[in-house]
This record gives sequence, C-alpha cells and structure tokens, in this order.
Amino acid sequence: MAYKPALGTRPLDRLRSRLGIFRGGVAEHFATLNDAPEPPDAGPIESAFYRHKGRIVHKFHHYLPLYDRYFAPWRGQPVRFLEIGVAEGGSLELWRGYFGAGATIFGVDHNPICAKLDDPQGNRVLIGSQDDPAFLRAVVKEMGGLDIVLDDGSHMASHIRASFDTLYPLLAEGGIYVIEDLQTSYWANFGGGYRSAASPFAFVKTMIDDMHHWYHPRGQKIEAARDWVGGIHVHDSMVIIEKQDRRRRPDKSFRGTPAAAGKV
Repeated sequence: MAYKPALGTRPLDRLRSRLGIFRGGVAEHFATLNDAPEPPDAGPIESAFYRHKGRIVHKFHHYLPLYDRYFAPWRGQPVRFLEIGVAEGGSLELWRGYFGAGATIFGVDHNPICAKLDDPQGNRVLIGSQDDPAFLRAVVKEMGGLDIVLDDGSHMASHIRASFDTLYPLLAEGGIYVIEDLQTSYWANFGGGYRSAASPFAFVKTMIDDMHHWYHPRGQKIEAARDWVGGIHVHDSMVIIEKQDRRRRPDKSFRGTPAAAGKV
C-alpha cells in the first residue's frame, strides 16, 4: 500500500524497496535465505511457505509460527480476511491454501500493477490507498464484514494509523488486527524514530494504557479502539490486537474458606 517506486526492476528489488532495505545502510540487518530449510516442527502455514513455488512471498521467518498460532481458529472457516499490501501476490496464495475455499480473502494495494492479480472467483485484489477511509469502508462492505486484518502495506507511520482508525471499528468482535514489519517504526524515513510520538509503537503503548483506564485517571486516547481491546501481543516487528468487548469493568471475586484468625 502507498507503494514506493522500486529502486530496481527485479521483484526482489521491489520487495526490498518496500521494506526500506536500500535506505540508510539498513541492509546489513537482514538476511535473505532462499535456501533456508523447513524446520522439522513447522506448522501448516510455515510448511506452506518453505514449500511455496508460486508467486513471490517474502516474510521474516519468525512470523510464520505466529501466523499458525493466531490464525489457527479460522482454518476451514468462512473467515473474512483482508491483507493490506499485495506486492507480488504470493502471500494471498498462501492464505488461500491455509484458510480454505470457504474463506473470503481480499488484498488491497496502491500499485495499479497489482490489479492483474484480481480473481473475482477467488482472491480479490482492489486498488486504492490504505489511508483512504472511504475506499477501505467500501472494501469491507464488499467483503461482507471483517475478521482478520493483516497490515503489510507501506509501513509508513501515518498510513498504519489511518488504516487502523478506519478498520478496527469495522472488525468483528473476536477478530484480530495484525500489523507487521514494525521495525520501520524506528526509522525516520518511515515517519517514526526511536521513542517518536509518531511511531506506530507509540500508539500501541497508548492502547496498553487505554486497556487499563480503570486504574488511572487519564481515560482512553485511541478512539478507534475505545472499550474494544481485549489483548495486545507484541513480537519482534509484529503486533497483534484482539478485539473484545471491554465496556464493563473487570470482575473480581473470592473463592475458598477463610482461615481462622491468626492461622494460615
């Protein structure tokens, strides 16, 4: 999403451009291991990735077991899955194989070249900007609702926040919102920086405070998620936010038999 001009003509160059690997000497922090072996304990999506022969898909290896962990309840179900950022289309192929024929799978991308990947009978690909609320709302309407969002778009801080503010309120209760490649939160050319107030991690930290608004006088700041964050899972470069009704203060009660005075 909000696709950046490629610095080279090869597909891998375009993927590197999206991740900022050519910028500011960042390349040394990454390794591209095309011959990496499949782990012996690989889960379904992990195994599918290592055996993939279709369109190019590019993922941090540690994301793969996380997908299996968080997406497993929707396998074989009529899940409504939206991926922001289509690139070469390989990940959409993985999701279709993983979730099954009954899933509704849409991808959105700013790059008009991705329109060639649209399949009205399978994985849909729509062209538009991830920071355009009207476009995103129209996509969700066409999908018939939303259970999982995977933001693998521009990785620009302002785009990440704009997508979240539009899509999280549309997410079904029990759904999850995934933002990945958040290493870019620390890079100024993506609108972030270490402890920057504009960094996506800054608003994630604020949501943690909002989850605990019962216990402090500051209230809730992230309106798009107000009263609807059940859990936040932070992994290296990835955040998973669980949508859950939290409008009621958490209950607390006692169980057991009180001990006699002075005795344990």
